[in-house]
Amino acid sequence: MSRGNHISYLNQIADPSDLRKFKKEDLSKISKELREFIIDVVSTNTGHFGASLGVVELTIALHYVFNTPYDQIIWDVGHQAYGHKILTGRKNVFHTNRKFKGISGFPKRSESEYDSFGVGHSSTSISAALGMAVAAAKKQEDRQVIAVIGDGAMTAGLAFEGLNNAGIENTNLLVILNDNKIAIDPNVGALNEYLLDIATSSTYNKIKDEVWNLLGKMNTLGPKTRSLVQQLEKGLKSTLLNQSNMFEALNFRYFGPVDGHDVGYLTQVLNDLKNIPGPKLLHCLTTKGKGFKQAELHQTTFHAPGKFNKITGEILKVKTEKPQPLLYQEVFGHTVLELAEKNEKIVGITPAMPSGSSLNIMMAKMPDRTFDVGIAEQHAVTFSAGLASQGMIPFCNIYSSFMQRAYDQVIHDVALQKLDVVFCLDRGGLVGSDGATHHGAYDLAYFRAIPNMIVSASMDEEELRNLMYTAQLGGKGPFSIRYPRGSGIMVDWKKPFKEISIGKGRLISKGDDIAILSIGHAGNLVQEAVEKLKQQNIQVTHYDMRFVKPIDESILHKVAEKFKHVITVEDGTIIGGLGGAVLEFFSDKGYSTQVKRLGIPDKFIDHGTQMELYKECGFDPESIQKLAIKLVRSELLSHAG
Repeated sequence: MSRGNHISYLNQIADPSDLRKFKKEDLSKISKELREFIIDVVSTNTGHFGASLGVVELTIALHYVFNTPYDQIIWDVGHQAYGHKILTGRKNVFHTNRKFKGISGFPKRSESEYDSFGVGHSSTSISAALGMAVAAAKKQEDRQVIAVIGDGAMTAGLAFEGLNNAGIENTNLLVILNDNKIAIDPNVGALNEYLLDIATSSTYNKIKDEVWNLLGKMNTLGPKTRSLVQQLEKGLKSTLLNQSNMFEALNFRYFGPVDGHDVGYLTQVLNDLKNIPGPKLLHCLTTKGKGFKQAELHQTTFHAPGKFNKITGEILKVKTEKPQPLLYQEVFGHTVLELAEKNEKIVGITPAMPSGSSLNIMMAKMPDRTFDVGIAEQHAVTFSAGLASQGMIPFCNIYSSFMQRAYDQVIHDVALQKLDVVFCLDRGGLVGSDGATHHGAYDLAYFRAIPNMIVSASMDEEELRNLMYTAQLGGKGPFSIRYPRGSGIMVDWKKPFKEISIGKGRLISKGDDIAILSIGHAGNLVQEAVEKLKQQNIQVTHYDMRFVKPIDESILHKVAEKFKHVITVEDGTIIGGLGGAVLEFFSDKGYSTQVKRLGIPDKFIDHGTQMELYKECGFDPESIQKLAIKLVRSELLSHAG
């Protein structure tokens, strides 16, 4: 298929079957157009940027060679799947990406048959692909299953578990290692150095060239093909860096490294690999942000840059005359450094998110007291436990939704031993456009169930600082502090530290008509509602509970004795969270107070702006206001009756 100068290639591709109608010589032109389309859309409709640019050629080659969706591609994490979405029938709706009621920013099974497995957290692709490949073998389906995983995601234990199991299953599985030396921040650790050695070894690359020359002849070799592959394997194992290849030691046939931006060569290689049975790993070298100069030069910034000028690369920021509050994560970053300067026991730990968590602020000043452990949340927690066992005060900073991955380590390695580990949970609550895989909905509930845990949340930046100060005083055991994605409410937040009494809340406003109990940043939504209710002559007692464990029982006694109706508000699941804790207390103490719980309902919430999602879940200021009016009026009517 060819086109005139005025005809778009992408407009001729409704799905991958259309892509396969083009000649191989056209693929580089399609790559260029696909890359330009991603740049055009993402520059004005924010999303993950650099990762998708880096795999444009690989994406096209995969859909060109394999019979998708029958052949199944699993994109690890999914940051890099924009090209995949565009080629699989979603080009005309791609402008709705990550918007409320639009398409998801990650592969999602309910969205398309081409999204073979739902993803969002790293390192799941190999295990999922292995399960799918084993199922295909059991059903005697001649189906290809391909996992595309980045070198950053390969550091997680789950990836190694999948490789280890796949090596003995002998199923028809292809793992593509997308090696670009960066996840969000630059990769760290021994595996990163190992892959660099492979990619730069002149001895290895000489042999690699000979391997691919022979592979190109495989179709003409017939029965000798298997023998040839075995010979190549032995040669690779005996010569690669004078040691066995790690992947081959796990019983994978290793091929590469290859240029991940040579789309013609990639199609040749993938076609050859289709004919080789068993577990295989193709090592592709790519550049994150490929084709957009600024994204190549500033890879961390352009991972998810927000709106930018597609010509100059300038990040477009909203200009305001008044000083704006910092992001909560930045308040954390400045505060942990400030505390560490006063307390030599403090160390910082992050699983591959130094810039995302703002631990990079401390890292720049105290590199010997900060640790990026790679995408390895389980290790981050137990590593922190080891530090705490020796008298250190580790601040283990993990996004709420990623903290779920290390739940057993929190219970077994930290809480059971009552170690002084401070868990700073960024992105607590509804995070916005990242959607269901990234909402921090469950931490209040899942930490509240663990003995010895202190579970807290900050309503504002000053409270975050004081909770961090209180936690680092030590002797309190595991201490969880959560805060949301986005900006706080205070410009003047850097005030002298004050110790907070564990398990004690604070009175925000006082009234006689109804009580509202909140936890964390959601208290600011309550205060908006409280001010509007005042205009309607409804006076609200509002408590910021600060802690869900231990909960302030003195406040609960006061509220239950005075009010018939209580509303609880939390940016977390209402099952097991603050509302559940209040109901349990009232039930245990024999109170008949009626409790209405507002928060995240028992379902997965999709993407949108945070305020759109607050409204959908029913705890935006307007919804809080309406419920309070309804309850107060019902009480007045009952008295009148």
